[in-house]
Amino acid sequence: MDNIAKSWNEFFKKLQNEEFCIKLNNFLNKEYSDYTCYPPRNLLFNAFRLTPLDKVKVVIIGQDPYHEPNQAMGLSFSVPKGVKVPPSLINIYKEIAQEYNCKMDFSNGDLTYLANQGVLLLNSILSVRAHQALSHNINEYKEFLTSVLELLDHQSQPMVFLLWGGPARKLKGCLHNPSHLILECIHPSPLAANHGGWFGNNHFLKTNEYLRENGLKEIAWSNI
Repeated sequence: MDNIAKSWNEFFKKLQNEEFCIKLNNFLNKEYSDYTCYPPRNLLFNAFRLTPLDKVKVVIIGQDPYHEPNQAMGLSFSVPKGVKVPPSLINIYKEIAQEYNCKMDFSNGDLTYLANQGVLLLNSILSVRAHQALSHNINEYKEFLTSVLELLDHQSQPMVFLLWGGPARKLKGCLHNPSHLILECIHPSPLAANHGGWFGNNHFLKTNEYLRENGLKEIAWSNI
């Protein structure tokens, strides 16, 4: 346990000489050189930059970044302010509004306000070629994500994992800490959510109930 990284910086330093990280970095150098890729390279690790390891309260795991221009910003489900809010995020906002009977700004998809409160908005694949979903679905990203989840699993602070959709739910096998809360349901995309199982899941209420019971400040889910 003494060898467990105490910060994201320490974590990345430990990983940088691992073979899979060297391969991943070489892959990304070539992809970003030869193709248009998202998010911008400087935002690849935005989730880790905005949410320090010791401040993580909630983990939301998406799949791969949005693959159209100006959308991806290194935070799962999030798009910069001024960009049309994607359907999955609209459904997330609708569920928050329903659970808390609060107003949401459906024109603003920037989730930085959540990242700053301790919500780690992590994609399982951090990059993508323009217009080609899952084009960076490589084993090295799987190894990277496993390493991230193992580190999170070792954290003693109270933490909630929100696993939405099949790929995210499969990651439950990496999580063993009995003091952490795992909430699962279908993905908020219209294709899945419209068939039931998303609306009324009360994940945001349940998350705050857990945080409150463990003496932590609740997440202000409303973006207004």
